[in-house]
Amino acid sequence: MEASFGPTFAAVAAGAKAEASSTYKQHRRTPSSSSTLTYSPRDDDDGMPPIGTPRRSDSAISVRSLHSESNMSLRSTFSLHEEEEDMHTFCRRCALTSDKCPVDAAKLTVVVNNIAVAEQIGELFIHCKYGCRATASGACAGAASNTTVAGKPGAYEVDPVGCPFTIKLSARKEHEASCDYRPVRCPNNPSCPPLVTMNLEAHLKECEHIKCPHSKYGCTFIGNQDTYETHLEMCNFEGLKEFLQQTDDRFHEMQLTLAQKDQDIAFLRSMLGKLSEKLDQLEKNLELKFDMLDENQSKLGEDLMEFRRDASMLNDELSHINARLNMGILGSYDPQQIFKCKGTFVGHQGPVWCLCVYSTGDLLFSGSSDKTIKVWDTCTTYKCQKTLEGHDGIVLALCIQGNRLYSGSADCTIIVWDIQTLQKVNTIRAHDNPVCTLVSSHNMLFSGSLKAIKVWDIVGTELKLKKELTGLNHWVRALVASQNHLYSGSYQTIKIWDIRSLECVHVLQTSGGSVYSIAVTNHHIVCGTYENLIHVWDIESKEQVRTLTGHVGTVYALAVISTPDQTKVFSASYDRSLRVWSMDNMICTQTLLRHQGSVTALAVSRGRLFSGAVDSTVKVWTC
Repeated sequence: MEASFGPTFAAVAAGAKAEASSTYKQHRRTPSSSSTLTYSPRDDDDGMPPIGTPRRSDSAISVRSLHSESNMSLRSTFSLHEEEEDMHTFCRRCALTSDKCPVDAAKLTVVVNNIAVAEQIGELFIHCKYGCRATASGACAGAASNTTVAGKPGAYEVDPVGCPFTIKLSARKEHEASCDYRPVRCPNNPSCPPLVTMNLEAHLKECEHIKCPHSKYGCTFIGNQDTYETHLEMCNFEGLKEFLQQTDDRFHEMQLTLAQKDQDIAFLRSMLGKLSEKLDQLEKNLELKFDMLDENQSKLGEDLMEFRRDASMLNDELSHINARLNMGILGSYDPQQIFKCKGTFVGHQGPVWCLCVYSTGDLLFSGSSDKTIKVWDTCTTYKCQKTLEGHDGIVLALCIQGNRLYSGSADCTIIVWDIQTLQKVNTIRAHDNPVCTLVSSHNMLFSGSLKAIKVWDIVGTELKLKKELTGLNHWVRALVASQNHLYSGSYQTIKIWDIRSLECVHVLQTSGGSVYSIAVTNHHIVCGTYENLIHVWDIESKEQVRTLTGHVGTVYALAVISTPDQTKVFSASYDRSLRVWSMDNMICTQTLLRHQGSVTALAVSRGRLFSGAVDSTVKVWTC
């Protein structure tokens, strides 16, 4: 009693299995129309019953699904378990339909081939697929519901006129390749009725579609075996057989030669492509080298210009020293008054544009193009205590009133900061253009922008607009409050305002372009201009008394240090230098060169000078 198993395996029943011997490969069976097989079709079975010699990984798969992760490859098999000792064996197709065990839903992580089961399956006997046919009911059901596509098993039965052998599953392909019942087609004419291998030879003797072997040369003969032999004796092409064969051989050789030439051409094209790529790369490298040469030439030119500038400043220094010698004032030189750089604050990511000192707490505030304000300890740690963030543009101006820090920016706002907590307490939309300068006096804040100065009453953390000063001809980049007067600088003009009435009381006309900086001493009004000049007026008579020269760039900032004995004015310039001026005799007593960029801001506190520059640093100078 034999039975078949699907979808991938067939087996004999226990009784038949006991009778099966491992020494023979196939059994002849007695055809029986009552023998039925259940089958789920495979893709490579060509519509025949399913049994195929399984690959080792296809026949049986034992996999172990561990609850701990394993790094074993999920290559060909899967297993599923509840306990680590339990394994479930499936065919490859079933195991690959899900990444979880259908028994306990555990994740498939460890997979092995069940070689023992695979070998046992290989020993099972199955019917040759050319000895089975679909049952009438199974064929109807399959056609109606597309059963074979859906993967549901169809019904098959033993074909009484088919192959009578049963074979071991492992020998299936070997048998079916030589089976006498294997369907074949007539080689003469595909439209001939279907044949089986055992009937092919007899069919060829009777076939009426035999063609002349020279049909490829143009012979149109078609007939049976008898007329075929007669035709060969009379065929015009038969006498030319050797010539035609030689022609075919030569044509084949030419085809091979042509193919070889095509390969050579493809190789040459690939080499040409590589040479073209190398040429392109060489051109790019050459362009890069030319660019580097141009860049180096440009840098050398800049260095040469800087050298010439430094030489010019040294010549100016020598001229000033000679002037002092000629005037007989060399005795006023005091080595203790020479300023030296004592340190550098580094931290900003852009040019420093403004500085402000809070003397009570020895704090220095610096505003930069990086849109931040840094708070530096100038007494103990000499480090940045905090970075204040809040502006959306370059920080251009800083001012302190009481315990409040006010910052103006290119984002047109003024932000109020609490110095004790270093927190932002208010933001005011101050102008329609960047806020260039800030100064406070008499509990009021003054802000300068394009052709406008706004006056704000300071009420706690609020700023209340009190008045807008007009009549200005250009950007207001400099504001200084001294005693009861406000000094504002714009294009070739300094206006002096009465702080109490907020009215303009005097106008100083100057030359040298826009006024970028203003400083007021006990006796003088000093301003720095776009065209490198420093103008000095008498504070009482408002008469210009001197024009100081020496800088070769815009004078961005001025600062004053006064002692009972003397007054010094410091100037910062685009030419990367700071100059120290004695206001007693209007002479430059020292030039400070340490910054690597234009010096843009100055602040003084307790005899110390702080300078900010485009090189993103703040330097500390003491004498």
